[in-house]
Amino acid sequence: MRQSLRLSALVGAFALVLSAAAGCGDSDDSASGGQGLEKSTMTVAALPLADNVAVYIAQKQKLFEAEGLKVEIKPVQQSTQAIPALIKGDVNVIAGANYVSFLQANEKGTLKLSVVAEGATLASHTFDLLVKSDSKVKTPKDLEGKKVAVNILNNIQSLTLDAILKANNVDPAKIEYVQVPFPQMATALQKGQVDAIHAVEPFTSDTEKKLGARVAVDGGAEPVTDLPISGYVSTQEFTQKNPKTAAAFQRAIIKAQKLAAGDRKVVEQALPTYTKIDAKVAGVITLPGYPTSLNTTRMQRTVDLMLTAGLLKQKPDMKSVLFQPTS
Repeated sequence: MRQSLRLSALVGAFALVLSAAAGCGDSDDSASGGQGLEKSTMTVAALPLADNVAVYIAQKQKLFEAEGLKVEIKPVQQSTQAIPALIKGDVNVIAGANYVSFLQANEKGTLKLSVVAEGATLASHTFDLLVKSDSKVKTPKDLEGKKVAVNILNNIQSLTLDAILKANNVDPAKIEYVQVPFPQMATALQKGQVDAIHAVEPFTSDTEKKLGARVAVDGGAEPVTDLPISGYVSTQEFTQKNPKTAAAFQRAIIKAQKLAAGDRKVVEQALPTYTKIDAKVAGVITLPGYPTSLNTTRMQRTVDLMLTAGLLKQKPDMKSVLFQPTS
């Protein structure tokens, strides 16, 4: 690619060739190993969850490097906290972004969403509704009139739990959701500020261990088993301006997803490096599913559930939302 750039520059002015050659060592293209990427560096905001372990695997296994990318990972506690930085361009991708909040932001026009890769799907006990050991809450019906902590209101947690409640003849309107960041949920439960917490790993195992909390409801049960819950999202502006860079990132993540899906040990080794969970707990926690492709049909399940729940007013254009590299 640099040769073609130089030939083009020669047609214009020989002086420009000298200038470009002098600075090419610092250019994005040079840093990407001559792979023709629009950007060789990316910044990714990531949550301390098992959902987005692939970004850490890709970093450790040098999968980004193999694609000509240098990726900086910045930890965040809630994916929506990074939206302003994503819009501004300070962050290029948010890892572990819950689809509900971002599809809603897309519909409201807050951003034009581009899902670069899938991150996680629900498995049994991926989510769990935890209560104190002496709690009277033992079934979904017992949750009526209770306060339940979720990381973000009206997001993937309440959406999936509501679906499970309805399947068990429980009216979700009789439950009060309270927004509590994952790291603070155990404390909220311990102090009695909420009656139950809708937790995800590694916080589920940590809360069970520290408080002796027990599972009241399996948050990954039917009818939401295998439902896409989170992924790697960007803006259409970024993926349209940097299609080769986005495609390189997607390839690296999918390779890492395949490693995560095929070998649990890879996930267990990665988790302690970016979460508070230790190696012993990493060996026993429940992991989500790790999709190895960006699948429209699978993603449509989440959209349909949102439409049914009234969290979306109309169907989004999935062709524009899901990033598909040109061949």
